[in-house]
Amino acid sequence: MDLSLFDYYLPEGFIAYHPARQRDWSKLMVLDRSNGELSHHKFPEIIDYLNEGDALVVNDTKVFKARLFARRESGGKVEIFLLEETEYEGQNCWQVLTHPTRRVKEGESLFFDEKSSVEIVAKSPDGKSYIKFKNKTEASRIISKFGHVPLPIYIHRPDEKSDENRYQTIFARPRKAKAVAAPTAGLHFSNRVLKKIGDKGVKIIRITLHVGYGTFKTVKADNIDEHVVDPERAEISKTSAHAINSVRKNGGKIFAVGTTSVRTLEAAEIIDGDVQPFSDYVDLYIKPGHEFRVVDHLITNFHLPKSSLAILVSAFAGREKILHAYETAVKEKYRFYSYGDCMLIL
Repeated sequence: MDLSLFDYYLPEGFIAYHPARQRDWSKLMVLDRSNGELSHHKFPEIIDYLNEGDALVVNDTKVFKARLFARRESGGKVEIFLLEETEYEGQNCWQVLTHPTRRVKEGESLFFDEKSSVEIVAKSPDGKSYIKFKNKTEASRIISKFGHVPLPIYIHRPDEKSDENRYQTIFARPRKAKAVAAPTAGLHFSNRVLKKIGDKGVKIIRITLHVGYGTFKTVKADNIDEHVVDPERAEISKTSAHAINSVRKNGGKIFAVGTTSVRTLEAAEIIDGDVQPFSDYVDLYIKPGHEFRVVDHLITNFHLPKSSLAILVSAFAGREKILHAYETAVKEKYRFYSYGDCMLIL
């Protein structure tokens, strides 16, 4: 399919640069994919669509302060975007993106203050680099002290103190602070909404996908089949797999919160009808023609034109229905992207 089929017009001013004043104050559009009908609500009304025995599957990853600003010994400024802690030639390193890239040289040190620095260990042909902190304790200290919340590039403002809380879901677990972007569909849930959902007899099931920099990757191929999704670490525990399978066997519906939950659930192996636990990298690219095996309903934000996420929701609901919903969202003045409003696809 041609990428242009997933384009839509978004006037200036519709991108949400800040979150709603309270988490659950966002708008909610409901799309019934069986007939294309749309209805408009406030987010807390999502409770009306969940029934006893259903499951709300959420991503419990946590965003860390992945953006750092350093200086070279010459005084030049360098932005460092931390991607993933890894090994390089037997050394504990971080894979990063640097800007500007060309000026940074292998072996040089980049400084945050007089006592805090990192070393450029290597540069790779794909534009990524490997840096080394003095040790893990020093890495944690520098990230905590000098790191910035990695807001998406389309939010045209510096990060603020409030983003440390608001660009984080209430499901996020500190020990899972490995994401460089938030699973943004989860940002709408408040503790009061979650309690009402639980009181209704809906199971809250946690899975994990550590959102990587590839979530911002532009689809450049004219033919969407030629696009490649970058791998991201994901996990469904034995406990979560058992809970998912129990809900499905008892006739409950699986409500996936966000495209990251969808990709994790749909990437899982299914044996004799049961979702299997796993912990591995996921590079599943969901596009029209994908047969959804686990997800019944999807809670998601409004995504960028011609993005892999717009392609995913089109695969789930139908391209024409999604484009009509987005056109309606513009007319109804919904807010778009990470800090924007929400859609429930039945």
